[in-house]
Amino acid sequence: MAETKFFQYKGKPLVRCGDTLYYGDMKDKYVIKMVIKSKQPAAEMDVADKVSVQLISTDPNLSPRKAIVKSSEKASLYLAIDIASVWLQKALKDANA
Repeated sequence: MAETKFFQYKGKPLVRCGDTLYYGDMKDKYVIKMVIKSKQPAAEMDVADKVSVQLISTDPNLSPRKAIVKSSEKASLYLAIDIASVWLQKALKDANA
């Protein structure tokens, strides 16, 4: 079975389904979940102006609520992806130390 190729951001998969984005590899100990909470019209498209960011453990033995390690809300998708990248890098580095 062929492995699906996903869009990569800083070497990690970035997958979107509707207004939810997942950043990171599910094989790693942590991933990031971003949910676009609201959008504003700009030119001919909608732009996210409220994005929830969560650092989540991929441990299948944890309940969904206990799997959330960190969470924040950002004012744009750019700011959300920026903090997501930092959180994920640090969490994976600490997990491998």
